Amino acid sequence: MTQHIKTALCVFFAIFFVAAGIMHFVAVDKFAAIVPPFLPAPKLIVWVTGLMEIGMGVMLLCPHFRPRVGVLLGLFLLAVLPANIYMAIAEIPFGDSVASPAALWIRVALQFPLIAVIYWATRPAMTV
Repeated sequence: MTQHIKTALCVFFAIFFVAAGIMHFVAVDKFAAIVPPFLPAPKLIVWVTGLMEIGMGVMLLCPHFRPRVGVLLGLFLLAVLPANIYMAIAEIPFGDSVASPAALWIRVALQFPLIAVIYWATRPAMTV
């Protein structure tokens, strides 16, 4: 039963990250707006991170790659954390939605449980 839940989560995260990666090319300027100003070439960063999300999302569909992709996604989510923090500090709305400052900070805080769930879901089944 646990393995079915892990597989379902991996499929969900695959769809999520591929869709998010595609959005990096559809809404480049909106994603570039949350790149912290101390980083150069925000659009290039958006394109590269979009490609990374698409690639890792696709790799989640292959059980052979899941353990490595789980670690990579965790590191990736930590690497993009400054963008989420900058978005919260600067109170940057994303797209047409206007989020409250509390919602933006909750989004930052949710990165850590998200990393934990992805890591758990991508761990191989324990055999006894």
